[in-house]
Amino acid sequence: MTNLPDLTGRTCVITGANSGLGRETAAALAGAGARVVLAVRDVERGEEAASGIAGDTEVRELDLADLASVRKFADSWDGPIHALVNNAGIMMVAEGRTADGFERQFGTNHLGHFALTNLLLPRITDRVVTVSSSLHKGRQLDFDNLDLAGSYSPTRAYQQSKLANLLFTAELQRRLDAAGSTVRANAAHPGYSATNLQSHHANPLMIRLMAIGNRVIATSAEFGSRPTVQAVVADLPGNSYLGPTRLGGTRGAPGPVPRSAEASDAAAAARLWEVSEERTEVSWPLG
Repeated sequence: MTNLPDLTGRTCVITGANSGLGRETAAALAGAGARVVLAVRDVERGEEAASGIAGDTEVRELDLADLASVRKFADSWDGPIHALVNNAGIMMVAEGRTADGFERQFGTNHLGHFALTNLLLPRITDRVVTVSSSLHKGRQLDFDNLDLAGSYSPTRAYQQSKLANLLFTAELQRRLDAAGSTVRANAAHPGYSATNLQSHHANPLMIRLMAIGNRVIATSAEFGSRPTVQAVVADLPGNSYLGPTRLGGTRGAPGPVPRSAEASDAAAAARLWEVSEERTEVSWPLG
């Protein structure tokens, strides 16, 4: 990716940066001069990814499905962070629970990032970017059953977690504004890009169908990373949501894209924040 501003002297933390969108985002930001920290569950795979990236990189262990790991990562951090990129995620996997007992997709994709962001926020100087999905569109969160106990659907669980990413971004920006902070919270989605995400569906038939889609329809992971990179470097208002701007959000240059009415529900965003604080036992750090 070209035409990025000089990021020399800035530190960017990217979760799930060992492959796919995260790795491409790391490569772009490191190529522009940033010090990039790959926050990954599998350090060996992270080191392998970092070895192929030109620039200043570091690999640190982080398991978003385990709040103890999230706290350990945050507690070990020293120094400012220019941008935190909440990229890691799992997609439409079989029903399961995180180390803390949360539904896996909601726990990993939202609650892990919620805790990480709040724990690191006093050190963040410019930007929090959270990767959502065009598949966030659908029903509002089921606040009475966020773990989907007795009614689990891989698709619904993924949609709910990606909707939570956008509600989190909106409420985070509202709180930053109220606190007088200059940090901005933005979100992005990649369109349909070929990554490892599609290879873990709970239904084996869907894995085969998605593999065909990855070859025939999907864009590259590098293309899919462009909205995230733009959300990190561009001068945007808080709570911006970027994605590909053509052909239903699958092609074209990154730019502002619409979100669902459910993702724009301020009351739901505030309620999600309260529930997330209760579940993670991590509170708003800026007073």
